Amino acid sequence: MVKVGLLARIVAKPGKEEEVAAFLAGALPLAEREQATTVWFAIRLGSHEFGIFDAFADEAGRRAHLEGAIAAALMARAPELLAEPPRIDTVEVLAAKLHG
Repeated sequence: MVKVGLLARIVAKPGKEEEVAAFLAGALPLAEREQATTVWFAIRLGSHEFGIFDAFADEAGRRAHLEGAIAAALMARAPELLAEPPRIDTVEVLAAKLHG
């Protein structure tokens, strides 16, 4: 069961929106390799705003994700792609439906 999560909001620099979208879509294989990442979504919130929502069974899983490859890759490309630093909020998952 998932109990904790992260909600990241990402604002692309003007003209970099499609590069940010491609970067996020391309991060899926990295998320799939993370054993503790139960769910991972890259989402588009508007023309230049994006988000990532992911959830974990516990704090150790959340911490591992924050210290993992996706976060490192995003921060490495942030000066080139992002209009501002990502806003990352820790969240508590109150309820979840994980199967279709």
